[in-house]
Amino acid sequence: MSQFNSLPTMTHPNSQPSPQLPSTGDNTAQTISPAVALGWLHTAKFLTTAPQLQFLPALDVPEIAFVGRSNAGKSTCINTLTQQKQLAFASKKPGRTQHINLFSLGKQGITDAVLADLPGYGYAAVPKQDKIRWQQVMANYLITRENLKAIVLMCDPRHGLTELDEVLLDVVRPRVEEGLNFLVILTKSDKLTRAEQTKALSIMKLNAGGGEVRLFSATKRQGIDEVATLLWQWAHPASPAKTQMQAPEKTIE
Repeated sequence: MSQFNSLPTMTHPNSQPSPQLPSTGDNTAQTISPAVALGWLHTAKFLTTAPQLQFLPALDVPEIAFVGRSNAGKSTCINTLTQQKQLAFASKKPGRTQHINLFSLGKQGITDAVLADLPGYGYAAVPKQDKIRWQQVMANYLITRENLKAIVLMCDPRHGLTELDEVLLDVVRPRVEEGLNFLVILTKSDKLTRAEQTKALSIMKLNAGGGEVRLFSATKRQGIDEVATLLWQWAHPASPAKTQMQAPEKTIE
């Protein structure tokens, strides 16, 4: 039985079998075109890799983490969004990549956000000792990384949320309740009929408890613009001063 090997760091005292996450909509987000968002994502460059949290650089820019079960299409999704074929490494042996990989984003050489590619989980062929080690690393990262602003969970809609996905949701739930943005990407949606896509989307919206959910297909170019725009908005929230209209000054007659 596998539940991230029942690690203490992977559970929360108020855990529930099917955690319901609150809405993560950001009313202060700036509005931009998909072309701008995709252009921004295309600037992604490898920053660093770390087998443990202490090797990650302390950053003050927004960080967006991509997580998901091995073989859920995480590397393909990242490469598609950044329009780079080999930015995220897609191993022929799923689960073998056991490091956190960071990619910087920003134009004109100025980093304004970071993408974090976390190890895929749930692949049985990985040695148990290694599996436990990087599951602890990933859990601690999701719980303690201070500049983490959003989590993107990859899910194959043909299989739905697995037990491991639900455990992960339970781990991040306290941070999401505090305002951390959350998105479920239903990868490989081209393998479903339109009716199956609609059903999968509805079910996942219920499971995500108000979190954002998007259908995604690298093959059919589905959902790319929507996801890119959402990530840009999360990384570039507008300041309250820009979103609130000032009341006109009163004049004395």
